[in-house]
Amino acid sequence: MATLFRIAPLLAAPFLLLSCASSSRGPSGGLPRDEWGHRAGPEGFQTVIIDAGHGGKDPGAVSRHTGQREKDLTLDLAKKLQSELRGSFRTVLLRGDDTFVDLDDRVDFANRYGNAVLVSLHFNSGPSHIRGPETYYWRVDSHGLAVRCQRAMASASPAESANRGLVRRRLRLTRNPDIPCVLLEGGYLSHSSESRLIADSSYRRTLARAIAGAIRDQSKHGDAGTGPLPAPLWEPPSRPTDAPE
Repeated sequence: MATLFRIAPLLAAPFLLLSCASSSRGPSGGLPRDEWGHRAGPEGFQTVIIDAGHGGKDPGAVSRHTGQREKDLTLDLAKKLQSELRGSFRTVLLRGDDTFVDLDDRVDFANRYGNAVLVSLHFNSGPSHIRGPETYYWRVDSHGLAVRCQRAMASASPAESANRGLVRRRLRLTRNPDIPCVLLEGGYLSHSSESRLIADSSYRRTLARAIAGAIRDQSKHGDAGTGPLPAPLWEPPSRPTDAPE
């Protein structure tokens, strides 16, 4: 079932992953929401919240090679990902058109759901020699999904150079949601050949198909095969005064 919204236990060894914060089950039941996420990754979840980065007054990165704006590319990728997941999950587009949604409002929206994961889609910009996908996560329970998404995007990418790969970083869309969440950078718009590749709709379909496969694998297998869980980090929520996202 696809839904569109517009808006203006415990694991031990080597750590005991315990949260002293209160948890509550979301309206969909299943894995309870938890503000820390110091637990194993989700398995058998039913809902995927898809966040197209930027939008409206916030264009995101703009390619000097193709003129395309990140906000348009992420929206197209989000719709392609929703199509790839149709029939397997309930999907929720956080924005379905060129609408600006504040980051904190995106977090609040995601927190309405239980038994769900949040996947935020972006494209990157940086020095002209860097290319390739990157995946950001913070919560322990997001690690498995992050590993799977990074592997999948890397397999879809024809080349990589000097990119950071899998990154643990405290952002509002990786730290603040109460559900497992990842932020995916599908490649660099600042790289000449990669920006032209990203401009190709068929490549964005390939990227969406790869991400969808990673999400299905996480739901089916949980963290199996994604390596040891990272240590829990007791950091406060990310705020607008933090480094730019």
